[in-house]
Amino acid sequence: MNEDKSDLAPGGEDAGSLSLEARLKAAREREEKLFSSKVAGGGVDANYRAGNRVLADLLGGIAGGLFLGWVIDQFAGTRPWGLLVMLFFGIFVAFRNIVRNSGQGGG
Repeated sequence: MNEDKSDLAPGGEDAGSLSLEARLKAAREREEKLFSSKVAGGGVDANYRAGNRVLADLLGGIAGGLFLGWVIDQFAGTRPWGLLVMLFFGIFVAFRNIVRNSGQGGG
């Protein structure tokens, strides 16, 4: 039952466990640094959301313009001019929204 205390650290802990703890601490610090840089820089999630926003603006503008143009054509009897005018108006609004939203990230 007589243990050799030559491999114990000054605090009575095993030197191997101290080395393991130091490596774990370093790994945690690297992970926190990587995670904080992703969050601060926008990260993958922010880019994914921005891409989805652009897609939604494009599809919504085009679909909305087509629908409103079709409704105008049905009631006013101006086929196909209401559809064409509202389609181009919807595309214009979609691109305006995309440019406006892209300016938010820069400041």
